[in-house]
Parts: sequence; C-alpha cells; structure tokens
Amino acid sequence: MARNKEALLLLLDVSPSMHTFLPEVEKLCSMLLQKKLIYSKNDEVGIVLFGTEDTNNELTKEVGGYEHVVVLRHIKVVDGDLVEALQQLPRGTVAGDFLDAIVVGMDMLIKKFGSTNKGKKRLCLITSALCPIKDPYEGTKEDQIGTIAEQMSAHGMKLECIVARGRLSGNVDMRIMDENDLLLKLFSTKTTAKTLYVETPTSLLGALRTRSIAPVTIFRGDLELSPKMRIKVWVYKKTAEDRFPTLKQYSDQAPPTDKFATHEVKVDFEYKSVEESSKVVPPEQRIKGYRYGPQVIPISSAEWEAVKFKPEKGVKLLGFTDASNVMRHYYMHDVNIFIAEPGNTKAMLAVSALARAMKEMNKVAILRCVWRQGQGSVVIGILTPNVSDKDDIPDSFYFNVLPYAEDVREFQFPSFSNLPASWQPNEEQQEAADNLVKMLDLAPSGSKETLLPDLTPNPVLERFYRHLELKSKHPDAAVPPLDESLKKITEPDPELLSQNKPIIDAFRRRFELKENPKLKKSTRRLFRDRPSGLNEEASMGDGSDGQAIKSIENTSTVGVEKIGDSTPIQDFEAMMSRRDSPEWVGKAINEMKNKIFDLVEDSYEGDNYLKALEYLVALRKGCVLEQEPKQFNDFLHHLYKYCEKHNLNSFCESLASKEIMLINKTEAADSEVTEDEARSLMVKKEPKLE
Repeated sequence: MARNKEALLLLLDVSPSMHTFLPEVEKLCSMLLQKKLIYSKNDEVGIVLFGTEDTNNELTKEVGGYEHVVVLRHIKVVDGDLVEALQQLPRGTVAGDFLDAIVVGMDMLIKKFGSTNKGKKRLCLITSALCPIKDPYEGTKEDQIGTIAEQMSAHGMKLECIVARGRLSGNVDMRIMDENDLLLKLFSTKTTAKTLYVETPTSLLGALRTRSIAPVTIFRGDLELSPKMRIKVWVYKKTAEDRFPTLKQYSDQAPPTDKFATHEVKVDFEYKSVEESSKVVPPEQRIKGYRYGPQVIPISSAEWEAVKFKPEKGVKLLGFTDASNVMRHYYMHDVNIFIAEPGNTKAMLAVSALARAMKEMNKVAILRCVWRQGQGSVVIGILTPNVSDKDDIPDSFYFNVLPYAEDVREFQFPSFSNLPASWQPNEEQQEAADNLVKMLDLAPSGSKETLLPDLTPNPVLERFYRHLELKSKHPDAAVPPLDESLKKITEPDPELLSQNKPIIDAFRRRFELKENPKLKKSTRRLFRDRPSGLNEEASMGDGSDGQAIKSIENTSTVGVEKIGDSTPIQDFEAMMSRRDSPEWVGKAINEMKNKIFDLVEDSYEGDNYLKALEYLVALRKGCVLEQEPKQFNDFLHHLYKYCEKHNLNSFCESLASKEIMLINKTEAADSEVTEDEARSLMVKKEPKLE
C-alpha cells in the first residue's frame, strides 16, 4: 500500500445498547466515506459489525469463536456501494464484544496488506462499551490487550475508539462499564490509540476525524533567542479552517458516446489592442497597470521585483511580556505549534526549560517570523508555553498571530456612565440582564460544557456534503430540511430555554420592550413628481396612487445617506446609527444643523419654530448618545447669537420654555460645560456678532 493511502476498518457496535445512536452513526460514517470520495478516492475501507445475531467472519471458520461478528464489507477502494451499506445498518439483538471485533479487524488488515508496516492503517471502533467482554482461553483480559497492542504496533496500525453513551439507565452494570473503560485505556498506554467519550448525537458527529490531513512543517530552522543562542525547532499547523472543497466547472457538451471525455471547462484569456480590436497582444508586449487617481501607472515585473520587500527566513525573539497583556481576542488566523527538532535531545531540553520557566512566571514571548525564503510578509505573534503532563509527550509552544495597527477594528460605543441618570439601568434591571447573560453561558461552573469545539462539526459543511451525496444519486433532488442533530448547533436549545423561562420572563418585566420601527423610504419623490394642481386628498383618493404610496412606505431602506424633507428626524437617527463608516455621525450632525438653521432663518412670524425645536431636541439627543457635546454646544451658542442679532427673541424664549440647554459634563464626559453654566445660557446675554 502506498504511503499516502489509508486503509480504514470501521468496527461498529449494533447491539441494543447502541440503537439510540445508530442513526447518527450511519450519518457519521456515510459522511466519512463521502469526504473520502472527494479528497481521498484511492483510500480503502472495510466494515465490521458486532452485536449481531448472525456470525460471518473468516476467523470463526478458521479457529472458531468470535461469534456475533459480521464482516459487512471487505476492504476495498471506497465507492458508492460502501456509502449505501452504511445508511441502513442492521439492528443487533445480542451483546457486542468489542475485543472480538478488534481482533477480526486486525486479521483482515494483516491478510490484506501482509506484514508490511507501510501506509496508514486505522481501526475505528464505535461502541457503547456497556456489554461484558468474554474471558480469554489463556491469561487475563489485560494480557489479551497487551498481545493485541503488540501486534498492532508491529503492523503499524492505529486504533481510534469512540464511546457513545447517553443518559445511563438504571439497569446498566457499572462494574462492567468501569472494566471496559479500563481495558480501552490500556490500549492508549501500550500502542497508538485514542479514546473519546461522547454523550449526545451532535457530539458524535464531530468525534470521528472524517478527513485525514498529513501534518506538514511550515518552518524548520532556528528559534533565535539572541545572536549567540538558538534552538532547533519545527513548526506545524495546529489548526486550520475547514473550507469547502474546490468545485470545478463541468461541461455536458461532450457526446454521450465519448468514453474518454473529461468534461472539463478550460478558460483562456486574450488581450487585444484598443486601437486594433482584432489584434491579439502577445505576453511579451503586455505590462501590468495600477490605478493611481485618474491615471493608470504601468509597472513592469522587473520594477515590481526591485521594490518588493524580501525579508530573510527566520524566527527571532523580540521579547517577553505578561500573559495578561495579550487578550484572547487579539489572536488572528490559525494556530501553529512549535516543537523541538525530533531526535535532538539538546533542543528538547532547551524547549522544555524555556516553556516551564515561562509557565511558572506567567509570561509569553513575542516573535518575528518569516516562514520561508522569499516570503513577502512578516508575521508578528506570541508564543504560549504548552507544558505536557505525560512522560512520552515533550513540551512545546503554541503560536498565535497578532494584528498590526491596520488590522485592528475599533468600534467606539458610549458608556452607560456618560448617559443621563434617567437613562441609567436600575439595580433590578442590571440583575435581570446579568442573569440573562449567565443563562447563555455554554460552559457554566459545575456543569459540562455544551457544544465542545472538538466535538462540534461545522453545520454548513455537514449539510453541504449530505446534499452533495444526495445530488449524486438524484440530480433533481431539492435541498432537504435541516437535520435534527444539526439544529442543536444552529438553533437555541429548547430544553435550555424552558429551564430558564423565569429568567427570560424577569428580563421582560424589568424592561419596556418596544418594536423597533423600520425606516421607510421617503415619499417626497412621489409627491415632487405630482402635478402642482392636484391636491393631496385627491391624490390619496385614487386607489392606485394610495397603494403605490403604501408600498413605498412599507419598504425598508437599506441605508439612509441624506436627511430628507419628509422624515428628517428618522433619517437623522438612521444616519447616526450607521456603523459602516465613522463619517456618518459627523455628516448627520452637520445636515441636521443646516436644517434647523434654515428653518429659523426662513421663518415668518415664528411659523417654523416648533419644527426647528423638534429637530433641535433630536440633535441634542443624538449628540449625547454619540458623545459629541462640542458639536451641539457650539451650534447652540451660534444659534443664540444669530437670534439676538436679528431680534428673534421669541425663538430664544421658546428654547427656554422647552428647557433646551447645553450638554453638560454629567451627560457627556468630554463636555467643558458644568450644569450651572448650561442652565445660565437661557438667561445669559451673549455679545452680538460684529
């Protein structure tokens, strides 16, 4: 078997204790084979069932024993038949002996591939481990485990055990369960084996490694602590984003009778001259251009290479800092792992000493990394010690990339402490909000964590692969509804909500809940286009026009970019609430200032004063929320001076009657106005503008 191929043998427990998990086992194993059909179509897979009423395996015929073990599919290259076989597993009626299944699986691998140690051979056991294990003819069960483990190591086999147990019923024999757990644990100490316990069907979906990725180093070289001190290290990727498979275009234009048609779509590009559209420009006459304002600047490949930044390959220590100085949300991209160079004892001792010293002092290291020669970017990150508690696993480091200043996105939100006292939450509201947040904790103290990252699959990818397999058989099949096990990941847990209903109800009682009205599209364009002789009542009386206006009003706008004439306050609030650019707040404030000033300036005998005051109240509220006191205070001073200069005393009196005053320090921390100074503006006479 080639080194890059894998032979996988699925050992599936179908005894009565596994019946509740079997639907998820079918989905999980089918998903495994579907991914192999995409990523590893040359891998070989076999299926063995135990806990069945029947017996069908070669060891029973040769030496006897190994009852209730059935070879469902012999080891062969993965294909659609294997996927179908896993989608309808038989339900067993007798207890299953997982040791018998492991021995039968080992025998199949040895007979298939001989005594060679090449390639990857993996046994995947999925069981509840609640059924008793038969005593061996000679020795103890522990001795039998040792013999099996020795043979597995000799033939280069790995064992992956997934123990699926839900809520245990009262008739479970705890002595048998503990004994089986101990036997499975022995495998991990005597050979390459891993045991994982799952309690829910959702966690079972993420328990099995459905795609094998060979670890590849991204760096081999020196970790330079100083010019005279270096440690030989290897760097691997610890985590990586699981992406959608690369989908290629498929052409059905080839004749159906052509057996050698690849159905591939090839795309070729031709560059033609602007002056002569029929003339194709050859590659040696083409040059890349980059826009700079209205111009296009040509830059040749030689010039580009000359100005390209070419750092030297290497990993250098910049310094140490307290772990508390680096927040978890600073981490970017994937996680890498630094290990000492394999076989280098001095490097292992140096890495271990450094990791344990950093752990003891609660320090992290800041590194400058260039993974390969010619790499165009430099990575800055932190090295966190990973001290092992097992004798056979050496100490290592985790590496996380840190952001540059250009990578940081800071969103400024005003603090509650800067808001008026009437807007502050009281103690009861604060307590209700705290309880609601605590209720949503996936890892509460004293309880097991829900949706563990290691056991939670990506629901988008899971659904994609299932639909892909369905479309391969039925091209016209519609997208099926979301699976119940995936709903546990994507939707709120009904059990959690029902258990915490009093907390949710308490939150509702403490706060006045209002519907957030959707912003309406302005109807000013419709009215602007209306003939001047047609009055509003006549227009609205027409059914078609009324329906048109109603349809416009019921359509929410994507993003308000200007304060209109029909709903200026709503437009102002919408612009102030936009977070896609910091410029919207300033633009909204300036446009509202102009609206207010135009109303005051164009007013005849105070006919626009009420509207101007209404806009001014909205402007003040927005400036308090966004902590822009200077903008409002300067404008109010300017408005006062204008009114005094043009003898608009009635508007000043209206301001005083509405108690529209300057924003003081208690409302906005950046304000330079005290509360007394804010009130004095209503009676203070400002000097006139010259």
